[in-house]
Amino acid sequence: MKPERTQKKLTLAEAKFKAEHFCAYQERCHQEVEAKLKEWLVFGEWAAEVVLHLIEHNFLNEERFAKAYVGGKFRTQQWGRLKIKNELKKRDISAYCIQLGMKEIDADDYQLVLATLVIKKRREVKAKTDWERNNKVAVYLIGRGFEPELVWSTIKSSSQETD
Repeated sequence: MKPERTQKKLTLAEAKFKAEHFCAYQERCHQEVEAKLKEWLVFGEWAAEVVLHLIEHNFLNEERFAKAYVGGKFRTQQWGRLKIKNELKKRDISAYCIQLGMKEIDADDYQLVLATLVIKKRREVKAKTDWERNNKVAVYLIGRGFEPELVWSTIKSSSQETD
């Protein structure tokens, strides 16, 4: 059995310093910062003061976080709009900031990524019929957060091109 590691209580200045570095490393939302402060055993007024300090010194910015999150998840993970919005809502990001963040996705790029994923997934999926293959592809893409109507129209147009 491992001995329990006791954590040393941070001073307010140390908590601010650690939080600044935590936020400087990558964009963070309020929820992530508050969770990290709890992990560091910083509670109550001190936690509120640290968060306020981060906001005042522009280490913590919900709008900037939303834009970075949307852009990153779309470009690197190739998530659809619905999944990205849901993940932002889970992080308590305001509707206004979600709307601003979603502007990071260019409509043409979005359609191109979706079409590319349809083609790629159609090649990978094993199915006996086109209907079964298309269904599997649609379920996969809808699970990645793409809008069902858009997925089906893209599947239909890509299957017409291959005929």
